[in-house]
Amino acid sequence: MQKSSTIVLIGFMGVGKTTVGEVLARKTGRPFTDTDDAIVEAFGGMPIPEIFRTYGEPAFRKKEREVITSLVEEKEGVLSLGGGAFKQESIRDLCLQKATVVYLDMTFERWKERLGDLVDSRPLLQGKSMEEIESFFYERRSLYQDHHIHTKTDDLSPEEVAEVILRDFR
Repeated sequence: MQKSSTIVLIGFMGVGKTTVGEVLARKTGRPFTDTDDAIVEAFGGMPIPEIFRTYGEPAFRKKEREVITSLVEEKEGVLSLGGGAFKQESIRDLCLQKATVVYLDMTFERWKERLGDLVDSRPLLQGKSMEEIESFFYERRSLYQDHHIHTKTDDLSPEEVAEVILRDFR
């Protein structure tokens, strides 16, 4: 882990990567990018559910790879990665080699409290039963096992999570 490297936040959708990333950026004076927002911008402002419907997940993942590669190479930023970005081995390897990867971890019970706010904007949750969503949550967890810093977020505010990360980063 390089102290001068980009800080990359990973974890399941809705765990707070963007919120914590914004706090980290403010505390460190680094630029912040939500990679999903950067992808939306690259598609001319088209929302992610529409990108999936119009171009399909492969086109989304290709653009995701391009955006993340560019941002990690810029150095010293704070990035919030989409929940599925680490499915791509090339993204995972690049981030682990050239950045500090922080896994934001939350229990399913706590995450479930956020589900109502997430479903409409997350194509991979739409039309799924609670059992299917829970299975997906635990399946995705295995993607995040490679990281430099692991932070449990259940009982912490975004400010507290950022402080824990900064303590571990230093």
